[in-house]
Amino acid sequence: MENRTGCVPAVEAASKDDAPSLLRKPSARPVASVPISRRLRALARTPQWKDWRWQLRNRIRSISRLAEYFPELEVSPDSLKAAEKFPQAITPYYASLARRSDLSDPVLRMSVPQAQELCNPPFLMDDPLDEERHMPVPGLVHRYPDRALFLVTSACAAYCRHCTRKRVTGARESRISASRLARTLDYLLAHPEIKDVVVSGGDPFTMSDCAIETIVASLRSVPSVEIIRIGTRTPVTLPFRVTEELVERLRKYHPIWINTHFNHPCEITEAAKEACCRLADAGFPLGNQSVLLKGINDDSAVMEELLRGLVRMRVRLYYLFQCDLVAGIEHFRTPLSRGIEIMEYLRGRLSGMAIPVFVVDLPNGCGKVPVMPDYVVSKGTECTVFRNSRGLHVNYPEPVAVERAVSNARAGKPRRKARGRGQLKLCCAG
Repeated sequence: MENRTGCVPAVEAASKDDAPSLLRKPSARPVASVPISRRLRALARTPQWKDWRWQLRNRIRSISRLAEYFPELEVSPDSLKAAEKFPQAITPYYASLARRSDLSDPVLRMSVPQAQELCNPPFLMDDPLDEERHMPVPGLVHRYPDRALFLVTSACAAYCRHCTRKRVTGARESRISASRLARTLDYLLAHPEIKDVVVSGGDPFTMSDCAIETIVASLRSVPSVEIIRIGTRTPVTLPFRVTEELVERLRKYHPIWINTHFNHPCEITEAAKEACCRLADAGFPLGNQSVLLKGINDDSAVMEELLRGLVRMRVRLYYLFQCDLVAGIEHFRTPLSRGIEIMEYLRGRLSGMAIPVFVVDLPNGCGKVPVMPDYVVSKGTECTVFRNSRGLHVNYPEPVAVERAVSNARAGKPRRKARGRGQLKLCCAG
């Protein structure tokens, strides 16, 4: 049944009877005496561990449940307030990737409410990308002429603390209704300039196979829609969701591109590799959109390890995002200069296909702009001087008019040389 927002429930809440005994607080001895690795290993041995629906039903949704797995994790009263404002959800699988019981662990830092989420400078906003203003139809963001963003659910397998849509995700998990889908299709039919639709949310892969196929089939029925993209973090937080059944349903509607969201090398597990391999083998081009996060991946070596691991899984590096100006994530933001330093470190160490584009999604819906190191030392009418990845300055000749070059040659004028400050020198024709 639809609610007032035109949505229907997306994820069923787990009842007490549904929860396995291993998820309940044991009565024999205090939780604090049970090592988190042992508890998670015990869960991983249960038959339902690889059941994606079980993982969703048994997400860690409260601080008290979190303490059962991470008894040494310190949670302040302000962290509890942050959890009330921005809901928490972590799949047991994703929680099992943590290796430390404190917020220095990248998985916990990206998943656990923190007191810093309540500290907001005045320039942070609930909707920094102005998505609400660019919605001609509820849930459809039409910001670029030829592309549209289709938000089909507010549910995620795990709620990232750095999420750009913290304003809508988590509080009420819902998915698109039939009436809203019909309105979206009407808009797309009336705007044939839209060639590319990105299906996002929330995470579309938290929905049932049938619901996902209904959305994709509906989009494919619009003649002007050439490309469908699906944004999902489930290969990271719930890789068991990428089933053979789902893949078989979706491959009928190619071309479909899948963008996922790995942020740290610890997220590249065997299960994640299997999920990405299943998608790639079925003909889905894979892309990755990371976010530069302070204390998680704002280290050049960590970023290099992540990118190399993704390329090995046939995941193309698409974007490295600077954190959006979202309320509640100031503690994750790094200076732009740090992102530029990382990009400069990567150039020359990795092949081009392993290097993402570092972008800033400008506030107020002004769009994405690339940010990169400045490799141009100087410009002239005849030469441009570049600095390469090893710090050498190299002269690059600008094109010259053929007529002038022939005239100079006939007149016997010597060619002028433009010397750079590096070891490599190229002559520019005079």
